[in-house]
Amino acid sequence: MTDQPPNGLPRYRLLTGPDDAKFCHRVSEALELGYRLHGSPAATFDGGQVIVAQALLWRGEQG
Repeated sequence: MTDQPPNGLPRYRLLTGPDDAKFCHRVSEALELGYRLHGSPAATFDGGQVIVAQALLWRGEQG
């Protein structure tokens, strides 16, 4: 395992988007790469759809 995320990705990421299968797949892909969830997800309603956010840290980060 490496100390750095692959492909020049940052150690901290905040994924956001509509609450749909695509968003869930993005989070799942990040977990498969070696990121871990950081904190609880957040959700808001923009008047048309639910928008969600999930913070992720590279596994080497302490938090």
